[in-house]
Amino acid sequence: MSPSGNKLATMTTDQASGAPAHAGRAVAPPQVAGPAIDWAAARMGNGTEHPDELPEGNSHLYVERTFCFLDLSGFTLFTRANGPDDAVELLGEFRRITRNIAAKRGVRVAKWLGDGAMLVSTDPEPAVALAVDLVYRFTDSDIEVRAGIATGTALLFEGDDYIGEPVNLAAKLCGAAGPGEVFADVELATLPDWVEAELGLQVEFRGIGTVGGLSRLRPAMS
Repeated sequence: MSPSGNKLATMTTDQASGAPAHAGRAVAPPQVAGPAIDWAAARMGNGTEHPDELPEGNSHLYVERTFCFLDLSGFTLFTRANGPDDAVELLGEFRRITRNIAAKRGVRVAKWLGDGAMLVSTDPEPAVALAVDLVYRFTDSDIEVRAGIATGTALLFEGDDYIGEPVNLAAKLCGAAGPGEVFADVELATLPDWVEAELGLQVEFRGIGTVGGLSRLRPAMS
């Protein structure tokens, strides 16, 4: 069964920015930070200095972000059972829904990772809402979504890539989560009433050891 049934509210987006369209054109919300805004806020001058006046050294920028990794659990088995044509159709549906929900919640799709995605949010609550939302929308689908979320400081590298412990942890949490689960290492001011959380989770990772204080998140509605 496709996830695009009555659980999906469709939305028009701009292909480049993923921003919601209003009156025929896309308008990016000013509060949603992206790499261009981060670099503009961090520059030491006005950006028009003479080349000889630019600061020396490498340009490294550290940012506080919440990272979310999504994965279509069992996609390889689905492809083997149904063939590449159905697999590509399902993957396209997953990406379309992810783009739409990310735009509505103010979360940025940083990159697509085959049958998954990496997303970045300035605040943890929208990232949690997005991940659990996608889990819910794929509950009755032919395949389920799993996710990992972590908040922390990361290095914004070469303009549009992120390197750091929270990025790695979010990816590992996604790999540890079961179908239809979200593993999160975040501090939440509030939790939506449609999300249920199991607190105090511990997960053992090879090369890292035990990571505690995690949450297992699921939709609280059917």
